[in-house]
Parts: sequence; structure tokens; C-alpha cells
Amino acid sequence: MILISHRGNISGPNPEKENHPEYILAAIQAGYEVEIDVWFKDGKFMLGHDEPQYDFPFELMQNHYSKLWLHCKNLEALEMFLKLDATGSKLNYFWHESDKVTLTSKNIMWAYPGIQPLKGSIAVLPELKEDDASQSAGICSDYIEKYK
Repeated sequence: MILISHRGNISGPNPEKENHPEYILAAIQAGYEVEIDVWFKDGKFMLGHDEPQYDFPFELMQNHYSKLWLHCKNLEALEMFLKLDATGSKLNYFWHESDKVTLTSKNIMWAYPGIQPLKGSIAVLPELKEDDASQSAGICSDYIEKYK
């Protein structure tokens, strides 16, 4: 099962640190994949949930791309990842707003809380709706260490 830290969180939400590059790297070093919120603004990628807050270090994307689930927060980010895809990038990114399910660029279902069980999907925050994630390919949670 794929274990994905939500915004770098491992043992519960931490809004002050979420999406910060060092927090993301710590979750990766702890053995998790990480869903992060990505913006493209003023010619560069930025991290942050409700707005761009932090520069997105190229080294983080280059060295850990296989561990990142890139949630495009604006259409410009999606457009830029599509352009990178055309050059052969192996990034895993997606866009959604209130969709029950969306597909990532690697053709994996990203399922909103309350949709499980959905075989082969990523169960997002299953603790919110007490979802049965037993058929999922992975889990994305603020409490991901509980699923280890």
C-alpha cells in the first residue's frame, strides 16, 4: 500500500508547517510519499495551500519526483506540468476542486473523502468519513503514520 503524507503531515495537521519544503523533505526521509499543493505564479512554481507561500526548490522536484503527488492549485500549474510532461518528465500531478474522483497524470484515481471503497484508488483523508480503504492502492492522510 502506498502511504502518502498530506502536505508533509505525519501525525496530524500542522498548518504552520504544511507545504514547507523542509517539512516535505522530512516526511520523505521518514519513508512516505507526499501530496503537496503547487502553484505557478510570476514564472515560477510555489508551494502553499490557500495561496503561494514558499518557493518550490527545483532540487526537491528533481531529486524526489517519484515521491511527490503534485496537487495543482491553479490552472497555470497544470499547464506548466503538461508542458513538462511533453518533454518526458515523470511527475505525478493532478487538478481537482470538488470532484469526487480525479485521475493523476499517472492514471491513478485520487478519491475524495467519503467515496471508498474504490478499488485501486488513493483514499484521501479516510479518517474524515471513516472510509473503508481496504481496496485502495494507497492512503493520503494527515495521520499517515497510523497506517504504517
